[in-house]
Amino acid sequence: QVHLVESGGGLVHPGGSLRLSCKASISLFSISTMAWYRQAPGKQRDLVASITMGENTDYADSVKGRFTISRDNALNSVYLQMNNLKPEDTAVYYCNKIRNLAPWGQGTQVTVSA
Repeated sequence: QVHLVESGGGLVHPGGSLRLSCKASISLFSISTMAWYRQAPGKQRDLVASITMGENTDYADSVKGRFTISRDNALNSVYLQMNNLKPEDTAVYYCNKIRNLAPWGQGTQVTVSA
């Protein structure tokens, strides 16, 4: 059973940047596609970005051109570089697989506010 630990969130002004990290307890060489999700207060958890083993990426329309997902299999880590942040990006961010979801981690809070 893989355990996931997210970090890197914080409070940032609109237009600012953050880099989120996700550390997995098992080798990412065994996981084909990893993803970042987010959940805003009172809303469902949504898929934000995904990355395959071959480093093909996909993004939600709302973050295209602003967010970049990457992975380092040797470090069992997945990252989300977030630029030009907007207030509507405020949410708890989680990483997980695309299929056969692992137990959710605690997430990392991102707050974008002036």
